[in-house]
Amino acid sequence: MRFNLMGLVLLLLSQTVWSAAKIENWQTPQGSRVYYVRTAGLPMVDVRVVFDAGSARDEAKFGVAALTSALLDSGAGDLSADDIAQRFESVGANYSAGVNEDMAWLAIRTLTEKALFDKALATFETVLSKPAFNQADFEREKARTLAGLKHREESPGELAGIAFNKALYGDHPYAHPETGVVETVAGFSADDLKSFYQKYYVAANAMVVIVGDVSREQAEQTANQLLSKLPVGSKPAEIPVVTMPSKASKQHIEFPSTQTHVLVGLPGTYRKDPDYFALYVGNHILGGGSMVSRLFEEVREKRGLAYGAYSVFAPLYRQGPFMMSLQTRNDQTEQALDVLLKTFNEFLDTGPSDKELTAAKQNITGGFAMRFDTNSKLTDYVAMIGFYQQPLDYLDTFQSNVEAVSIEQIKDAFKRRVKPELLQTVTVGAGK
Repeated sequence: MRFNLMGLVLLLLSQTVWSAAKIENWQTPQGSRVYYVRTAGLPMVDVRVVFDAGSARDEAKFGVAALTSALLDSGAGDLSADDIAQRFESVGANYSAGVNEDMAWLAIRTLTEKALFDKALATFETVLSKPAFNQADFEREKARTLAGLKHREESPGELAGIAFNKALYGDHPYAHPETGVVETVAGFSADDLKSFYQKYYVAANAMVVIVGDVSREQAEQTANQLLSKLPVGSKPAEIPVVTMPSKASKQHIEFPSTQTHVLVGLPGTYRKDPDYFALYVGNHILGGGSMVSRLFEEVREKRGLAYGAYSVFAPLYRQGPFMMSLQTRNDQTEQALDVLLKTFNEFLDTGPSDKELTAAKQNITGGFAMRFDTNSKLTDYVAMIGFYQQPLDYLDTFQSNVEAVSIEQIKDAFKRRVKPELLQTVTVGAGK
């Protein structure tokens, strides 16, 4: 019955569109930042606790951040994994956790009726502050992770991504895959996870995001309750700056597949980059706008060399990757790569047309509200704004920032930031 109620709430919420989200921000007594948005009318709330504890903090133990995150709900306090799952299920709450390069997070979505909310929050607090990391659960999750890593070796797309990140970042903490590699994960002990948790899952390194139908007072109480059991600890040192590749490179990995995966790029932009909007709008025209982009038009529509071709900037705390990508038949790889590079170089030389820029702005701003039309999407945005300390009016000013981008700004930003003589190219497939 409670699941049905939750389903009804989610259905209603998916149809709700916020014209703007008023983000409030404060600090807990322990110094943790809290970001709160009141979305009244539907009795539910999303709560997310975020730590600067992503895979960039793995050091030499590639994969330890991801495995630590995966073990949190496998047992905590006096609760087993089954107990935790049953307690969340009994109140219709959903728990999730994950990592990317910069962040690790735990989250719940729960109804706000007091009895349900209190039980969900108490269980979440236990998972957050008292994970057991017991040996049996650790061995099971480690085995599951190793099986996944070995399966990854059968995927040309995964292999291309790993080689591409290594080509872009060398020895930087962004270079290795978030889930680690077999060689490091196989050597982990439960103590490695406990040490990582004790170092990074501390109040000074935490941020709380609360989005939903709770008052400011309830939000303050929630944040304080969640973090009160964590030691204060300290913030980690900043992630090192990214060193750009010194020259272009081209790497081919033989793989018995009928299609070749092609990745081309270099370290691109970061969250506080003053060039961000120029690069973002420009990329929408180059390859980010899916079926209306230049890459799609030249590679797919005119020549039929691939089902699709795209480009993307993935901003992080430091420069995340800029990547152009396609998959093509093995015997067409060189032709497709030539077309991709020719299209990219022409864009660098001439920039977008007035018509392309107008269409891109309309496309981006026209669908902007739908990007945060659910609690979940809005929580994602607020977490990004909080973690990277973007302005609290980021959502309010996003469209005007896009509208303000000019052709000259795009040309200038791309020429300074995406140098063709530094592009890293990785191909994975058969045919060499």
